[in-house]
Amino acid sequence: MAAQTLAPAPQEKRLAAYLEWLAQAAGHADRNLPLRNYCTGLLLDGERKSVEPMAARLAPDQVQSMHESLHHFVAQSPWSDASMLRQVRDYVLPTMQKNGAVTAWIVDETGFVKKGTHSVGVARQYCGRVGKTENCQVAVSLSVATATGSLPIAWRLYLPEEWASDPERRREADIPKEVQFQTKPQIALAQIQQAVEDGVSPGVVLADEVYGSNREFRKGVAELKLSYSLAVKSTTTVWALERQPLPPKPWKGKGRRATRMRRDQTHQPITVKQLAQELPEKAWREVTWREGSKKTLRSRFAALRVRPAYGDDGKGGLQPEQWLLMEWPVGAEEPSGYWLARLPVKLSLKRLVGISKHRWVIERDYEELKQELGLGHYEGRNWRGFHHHGTLCIAAYGFLMAERSRFSPSAHVGYLELCPAPIPPHFRPRGAKGSRPTP
Repeated sequence: MAAQTLAPAPQEKRLAAYLEWLAQAAGHADRNLPLRNYCTGLLLDGERKSVEPMAARLAPDQVQSMHESLHHFVAQSPWSDASMLRQVRDYVLPTMQKNGAVTAWIVDETGFVKKGTHSVGVARQYCGRVGKTENCQVAVSLSVATATGSLPIAWRLYLPEEWASDPERRREADIPKEVQFQTKPQIALAQIQQAVEDGVSPGVVLADEVYGSNREFRKGVAELKLSYSLAVKSTTTVWALERQPLPPKPWKGKGRRATRMRRDQTHQPITVKQLAQELPEKAWREVTWREGSKKTLRSRFAALRVRPAYGDDGKGGLQPEQWLLMEWPVGAEEPSGYWLARLPVKLSLKRLVGISKHRWVIERDYEELKQELGLGHYEGRNWRGFHHHGTLCIAAYGFLMAERSRFSPSAHVGYLELCPAPIPPHFRPRGAKGSRPTP
């Protein structure tokens, strides 16, 4: 619970300075106050972080006018999400780096289960939150991580083709004309390209198999001269050990020299699952990579240098050699994970595992963004409102990260000692049992 005293002056000053810094990205002085109110409302203790409950906490005697101000700012005001996220990043990332260098850029996605069909981008699709296909929205994000913390720096709704190609739906949700259908890997790659252009301190790109199994995504990351360790599907094929393609046809002295590698019945690539199953027992080693919340995390791993088997079956040559990391827990019937890693040859297995497993660091991001900052609580239906709310949740989370980096790693919502005014006893958010129109 929030402390029932006024916030300490130093923390008030730091929050005020942070919000003043963010106001530079709001685009107009009239937006400074609603920006401050919205972010403060997200940081205040409370179960629901949609507009109306926040308005009641912020201004219990003027709920309606506060509601109108917050709603206009998040749903209609035309400030730039990209500019605001850059402003957050430029403030928070330097404080994080004082405790350690950037280690990774982490691609992830998060889903929001929805009951209706009118909220922008909602469709029946896989939702990681519930682990199955569900009626939901899905957003793709890019986070910058150090050894101990992370910060989302890009946030974009995945727009299914059924939405992207429907003029009426686009009009009702105010989807910008320039927004066209993109796959999740295409969205993520664009976010990474923008981060490179912005000069963000580079890290190893990490992502799950939705992205890692996409050839164009891996190629795009490599072309940006970035290292990566990307999870891939068990059906991914590689050239490894004695399984190698035939060389190109010999040159006959005329025309261009052949570059296409050849395959026949005895020269075929192997799936990473089959390769793992064929490795001898001595190839596997137990590795401990970090201390979990309940126990030390360890498992069995094997790694070897391979070449992804694609492109060479067309006009292209062999792909560059890279690491294949495989995990096979003790007692499991089959391997549980595979990663292709564009990392140095002289890298210990323990370090390779540590890098590849570092995606865990963003778990706290989404736990707090959803449970404490109300990332999924936005009740509007349009494109702008969805992104504005997400951006402001990240902005509020950025303040928490800055506080942790400077002072205490335990700083989080409810411990900031921000004290809201008492909510009137008769107040009920719209939709709540026994609710009535807000006065």
